[in-house]
Amino acid sequence: MKLSELEYALPHELIAQHPPERRDESRLLVYDRASGAVRHRLFAELPDELASDELVVVNDTRVLRARIRIERPRGEVLLLERTGEGGLWEGLARPTKRLRPGRRYGPVELLEHLGEGRWLLRLDGEPDGEVPLPPYITEPLAEPERYQTVYAEAEGSAAAPTAGLHFTRELLARLNVERVTLHVGLDTFRPVAVEELEHHQLHSERYEVAAGAWERIRNAPRVLAVGTTTVRVLESLARGAPLVGRTELFVTPGFEFGRVDSLLTNFHLPRSTLLALVMAFCGVEETRRLYRLAIDERYRFYSFGDAMLIR
Repeated sequence: MKLSELEYALPHELIAQHPPERRDESRLLVYDRASGAVRHRLFAELPDELASDELVVVNDTRVLRARIRIERPRGEVLLLERTGEGGLWEGLARPTKRLRPGRRYGPVELLEHLGEGRWLLRLDGEPDGEVPLPPYITEPLAEPERYQTVYAEAEGSAAAPTAGLHFTRELLARLNVERVTLHVGLDTFRPVAVEELEHHQLHSERYEVAAGAWERIRNAPRVLAVGTTTVRVLESLARGAPLVGRTELFVTPGFEFGRVDSLLTNFHLPRSTLLALVMAFCGVEETRRLYRLAIDERYRFYSFGDAMLIR
């Protein structure tokens, strides 16, 4: 797949800067792969679009308060993943060229530069910074909990699994729900920088699935994966991966899905591996058509934007 196939033009005003007043007031674009039909609904109407025997699988990871501001030089450290005992973490730090190993910057001691802005570091205490909003969100967030799903539980992500941000507790109570955990790393969201997608390296992410949860998922008549992170967990397990581990599964067009029947997802950045996964599930040209339609219909894009259900 060529990088140019992951490009599209988005009017800047369609990048959602804040969540809707109520989570399930988001719009929902529904696409039926068998018939090609498209419906425009509200997210609160999701249960009406699902089969009676459909199991809804969510990723219950919780976003860390991972953005730590530093002074002299002015910049920040973004915690990505705990790597060991004694406060050892891997993180991104900037401005990397002005930072030095062995130096302390507030509660952070930088130990070793790992390349591409990544550092091995030691953190005093537990993460106590800011919730790390994506850079395209430039307006302050009045309620940091709006960048967490209502079912977030297992702390460990550097970014939210945003397809789940639309759910309310009342809406969840109307659905048959199961949980998995995948801790989202920023590498998932980084733009692809190579011309051929197969040359892009996707770093691994930690996941965990309870044995009973996988038994339910494996035997369900239909499975709706909430978000691309959930897809990566389920399709890793469907290929024989252990219930606890790391996955570097890279889903691109031509991928054969073994467990996911439907996908609920937000509208993703161009040149992203997330968009490639949606194209793998929906079809390249179909996805491009649906994105053009969403733009024409003035859907809101990215983390706090609207959602799409692909059946």
